[in-house]
Amino acid sequence: MPSAISSIVRRGAAFLTPSASSSSLAKANSTVTTAREGTLFPKVDPAVDGEDCDRDCESCTIKYPSKWSIDEEEKLYGQVNGWATHMLVATGKTDWVRDVEDEKGTVMEAVRECGVKPSNGRLMLSASNMPPPSSYHHDHPPGPQPTTVLLLPAFTFIDNVTPSSVPDLIHQYIDPAPTTTTPIIPLPNSTIQSAEQSPPTTATEDLPPTLASLTPTTSNPSPSIPPPPPLSLTPRPCPHTHLILLCSQKTRDARCGQSAPLLRREFERHLRPLGLYRDLHDERPGGVGIYFISHMGGHKFAANVMVYRRGDLVSEQPGGGEGKVEGKGEGAQCIWLARVRPEDCEGIVRFTVLRGKVVKPESQLRGGFDRGRGLVSW
Repeated sequence: MPSAISSIVRRGAAFLTPSASSSSLAKANSTVTTAREGTLFPKVDPAVDGEDCDRDCESCTIKYPSKWSIDEEEKLYGQVNGWATHMLVATGKTDWVRDVEDEKGTVMEAVRECGVKPSNGRLMLSASNMPPPSSYHHDHPPGPQPTTVLLLPAFTFIDNVTPSSVPDLIHQYIDPAPTTTTPIIPLPNSTIQSAEQSPPTTATEDLPPTLASLTPTTSNPSPSIPPPPPLSLTPRPCPHTHLILLCSQKTRDARCGQSAPLLRREFERHLRPLGLYRDLHDERPGGVGIYFISHMGGHKFAANVMVYRRGDLVSEQPGGGEGKVEGKGEGAQCIWLARVRPEDCEGIVRFTVLRGKVVKPESQLRGGFDRGRGLVSW
């Protein structure tokens, strides 16, 4: 009970503490523009994408529970808070305590308690079902264990992260990492690849330029936290070209716990024939990784789906034409959808994941960013 009360007090204090607005976050970077509704991502066009491009999947047999009910009326677009970096923490679980920062002895708790804030903007923190290293449960003494985090839009894993190494993680990897509002720096003599091609993702040189020059560093533990095993923070590129993130936190809302596994099954059904499905342990280059994450806001609009797309893809732009954006493995776009149902999954794979288009923007698009065009929804 005391922890629940302290959690409520913290949320109340955060609510009352003045903070920079989302629009000011966008305007702080002069290269970024807040996109009007209908201009951030192109909508599918039957004349270009086929007569069935905006239709629900007819072969879908997966259904939500009969009493499924969500908010179908409230305006979606432009209502999400802006973020600079999205960090996913590997926990191997699909559900967590109500506020993941309250999980004792975890990296999530350390992010809140360490007293260090990223210098490059707001950090969105998510627990995820990404599997932690095998040593997480076996090879280390009792106490906080090393795990892995994924930084987005950097598309970079950092291994051997412990609660005591979080300050180093922030200073040495999050602060210099590309953010949602930093432009993608074109690389000389680089090759634009299609979504079906697999970029090389095995060497340090495939990390974003701002992270590639960094060497693994041993953490400097906080005196208030027991010292971790002598491991170094180690970056490596995420092998996938796309990521689909699904909120699965049923402690926040039962609908999230119900919808996430159903949507994953349906996404898998459409990705496997294309050779793009990647399960949690599949690190083949390319493909689409699907992760469950903790509460991202707006559970009354379940299901929430975030699609991250790398910057070495070709995307179609509003009004026609292709926008070629070069990036050293960095994420160029995040398309945040809501009110997603199983019958929407085929269209999301065909058009949103692979082509950067939105099938139902009026009713499903919450927001996102496009670094190649310098646009955000906030």
